[in-house]
Amino acid sequence: MAKYISLVKYTGKGAENVKDSPNRLDAFKQLCESMGAKVDDFYLTMGRYDMIVIVDAPDPETVAKIILTTTSGGAVSTETLSAFAEVEYRKVISELP
Repeated sequence: MAKYISLVKYTGKGAENVKDSPNRLDAFKQLCESMGAKVDDFYLTMGRYDMIVIVDAPDPETVAKIILTTTSGGAVSTETLSAFAEVEYRKVISELP
C-alpha cells in the first residue's frame, strides 16, 4: 500500500456546517475502509489548509475514487499528494544515475 496526504480546505458549505465535520470524517474513514484503504492519521490545522489526512491505499485509482466521492459532497476541497516514506526516499535517491 502507498501513502497519500490530502490537504483539505472547508468550502463555504463545509464551514457553515462545521459541527457536522466529525460525522463527515467518520463517513470518510468508512468509505476508505470499504474501498480497501485506511486513514492512518488526521490533523486539524491552522493556516492555509484546515485539515490534513494521511491515507494508506492500494493504488492511485482508489485514492481518486475516494477523493472524488468525498469532494462531490461539497463540504471540502482537497489537494492530494503521493508520499514516500524515508526508506522509499532513500531507495529512490540511491538508484539515481
